[in-house]
Formats: sequence, C-alpha cells, structure tokens
Amino acid sequence: MGILDNFEKGLERAVNGAFAKTFRSGLQPVELTSALRRELDTMAAIVTRDRILAPNRFTLRMSSSDYERMRSIGPTLIDELVQFVQQHAAAQHYQLAGGISIDLVEDPSMTVGLLQVASENIKGDVTWTPVLDVGGKRYPIVKANTIIGRGHDADITVDDTGVSRKHVQIVWDGTRAQVQDLGSTNGSQLNGSPVQKAILEPDSVITIGRTRIVFRVLPQASSVDQAAEQRVEDTGPRPIDGFWSQS
Repeated sequence: MGILDNFEKGLERAVNGAFAKTFRSGLQPVELTSALRRELDTMAAIVTRDRILAPNRFTLRMSSSDYERMRSIGPTLIDELVQFVQQHAAAQHYQLAGGISIDLVEDPSMTVGLLQVASENIKGDVTWTPVLDVGGKRYPIVKANTIIGRGHDADITVDDTGVSRKHVQIVWDGTRAQVQDLGSTNGSQLNGSPVQKAILEPDSVITIGRTRIVFRVLPQASSVDQAAEQRVEDTGPRPIDGFWSQS
C-alpha cells in the first residue's frame, strides 16, 4: 500500500496545493481516488481461485459546483485517476475486462461535497491513444504529421508571439512519435534542452515560446477511442475533453 499512499499524497500535493483556495469547500481531488479505491474493493468479484474481476468503467456524480471545480483542473485529473485505478488493480491482483474509463457527471440536485460512485464491467480491448496537451487543451494525434504554430494554416494554432507560424511538427507512425523543429525563429526545447529532431517518450515536454506541449499516450476503452476519432475525422484536429461527460 506504500506506493498507493505515496501516489495519493503526490496527487494531493500537486492538485490540492495549486487549487487550495478554490477548494476550501466542496470535494477535494484526493477524495476521488479514495472513492475509486473503495468502489474497486467493494465491487471486485472472485470468479475463480486465480481470477478476481473488478469494474473498469466508473461514473462519479457530483454537484454543479464541485463539477466545475474538478473540470477546471483539466484532463490531467482524469489521467491521474485512470493511473490510480491501474495501480490499485495491479497491487490487489484484480483483473479488468477492458480499458478504463472515468466519467465526471454534473448533478444539480446533489449537495456540495457529496460524491456518488457507480461502476460496471465493460468488455473490450484496451487501445493506446497518443495526444498532445497544448496550453490546457487536449488534441488527439490522428495524422502522420501534425504542425503546431501561430499561423492559421497550422494543424494546431497557438496564440503566442514567441512562436513561429509553423514552429514544430509532430510525426506519428502508429507506434512512436517524433518532434521536429521547422526552422523556427526562437527554437524549440524538449524537456528543457534545445532540440531539432528527437523521439518523443510518453510525458515528454516540448516548449515553444511560452507554450508548453506535453506528449502523452493514454489507455482507453475502444468505444471511447472510436467516438473521439469520429469527431476528429469530421472536423479535423481540435481539442477534446477526454472522459468528461455532462447530463
């Protein structure tokens, strides 16, 4: 349990510390991890002597005020929650029927500070989806070449005077990603060091001008991936919220 305790403390420092003033009342982000752990342990079912099946799809229902506070953190919160579920399931030797999905749902009838958790087992394949977090917005990588810059002809446009019209290119071959500076005026950095061309590892940080770009590879249930990909195919690259949902 030491790893899990450290993870919860790390999440509490990283998230609650930055939003301490905002969260003086209502739900704390670390309460979501506690609720997910309880749900996993409560709903885990012994199928055979060597197989304990735990839920992989979760709905966290909360008040409108708490929903807006949690959503203001952005997709990083969902990433951390998914990682927490993975870690706890592995530590307890639980098996999952498919990819993990977590929905935060707004319920105006609920009291601030209260949380309702529902879960279910959804059978499906786990797929790994590459995304770029750019200035707090998330963009799925759906093309072989994605250009980021200040110009309107870039695939992802950033409002930053320190960025060239076509500043960097992200190359994705279906397995791995690569960043390439496109001869920009102010150059690019990868994890704090100047870069012209390099392979991107998950959670690599690219800096152009004042803009921070994080490359991530996220585990998702196939149904979620297909829905996201369909939206992108219809309109081209644009930010997606990940697993947020509102009813």
